Amino acid sequence: MNSRRGFLRSLLFGGSETSVVTVFLRGGADGLNLVVPTFEKDYYRLRPTLAVRKTLELDGRFGLHPALEPLHGLYKDARLAIIHAAGSDDDTRSHFEAQDLMERAGRPERGAAGGWLARHLRTKPGSRGAISAVSIGPTLPESLRGAPGACALLSIEQVALPEASPAFTKALEVLYAADGSGPGKAGQATFRLLERINRAKAAAAEGYPDSSFGHSLREVARLLKAEAGLEAACLDLQGWDTHFGQAASFEGLARELAGGLAAFTKDLGSRMERTVVVVMTEFGRRSYENATFGTDHGRGSVMFAVGGPVRGGRVITEWPGLGEDFLEGPGDLAVTIDYRDVLAEIVEKALGNPRAADVFAGYRPAFRGLTA
Repeated sequence: MNSRRGFLRSLLFGGSETSVVTVFLRGGADGLNLVVPTFEKDYYRLRPTLAVRKTLELDGRFGLHPALEPLHGLYKDARLAIIHAAGSDDDTRSHFEAQDLMERAGRPERGAAGGWLARHLRTKPGSRGAISAVSIGPTLPESLRGAPGACALLSIEQVALPEASPAFTKALEVLYAADGSGPGKAGQATFRLLERINRAKAAAAEGYPDSSFGHSLREVARLLKAEAGLEAACLDLQGWDTHFGQAASFEGLARELAGGLAAFTKDLGSRMERTVVVVMTEFGRRSYENATFGTDHGRGSVMFAVGGPVRGGRVITEWPGLGEDFLEGPGDLAVTIDYRDVLAEIVEKALGNPRAADVFAGYRPAFRGLTA
């Protein structure tokens, strides 16, 4: 965390041309019901009550859950890519451990100290500002642990000068404007940036879900539109641990996710061309429904990527199958695409970091043609 003075001093530094926003679906999202393998007879056999039977067609093999309808247009416009049977190479089914490993992108003893986004920001060429990375909420997530200039905000209303009278603020602005030295130029740049942020505060934003997730997306969009040097943002959507009565909560969560991402994309407009949103979860759910009409902790799930640099309109997968001979452990969709393949390609190709090998130390990613 930075002091208010340090925060404002470092606002003047620029950021990456392309920004990344990570959405973490906490609890282990059921990828098989978010993106349904409609060609798999075993899917319907294993889920007699939970199977999604009417889906939004994608590519002849997979269909979107109908609650994800706002994403269907992004897919058809080739702005959304789906990565299926994705996940971690670690088979833990502990939420805490799986989330920690994924946000670090590996184990500390293998070179994954701190968060993967923190390593990206530390290794990418250029200066970092105090607003280069944010989490909307009270604390920083593990992925930003150790990041230069990372801060947790509840709202961009917090990005402001300390309380002072308008007359004093105006006098300070005039003083900096008359000073051609380094400190004077820094002060001028800070006031220009604060002016942009204040305009973003006043701008209307409609269509977001009336929820914590919708609020978080709206705040990130305001910062991005302010061109305040934001390079990375982290958001959460909680509630995906659906052991009991999954159908009761799942549709609402899916609707909130899709509605939020669609509103965010529309709100950003052309700024979305320089933004990548990646959606991930710590693990998927068991292939078969349990006795309480839910699903237990599994392995493979689904990831989404949307934004200007994304080559969308595709389901990227090395599908392992849902037959008994292809399931992993007690009955899980196998992981055939490591989530770091997705993140590493975004870091190197979309965010322009030539040191992706340092960000994902000890792992050699396989790029999937996700980015243009």
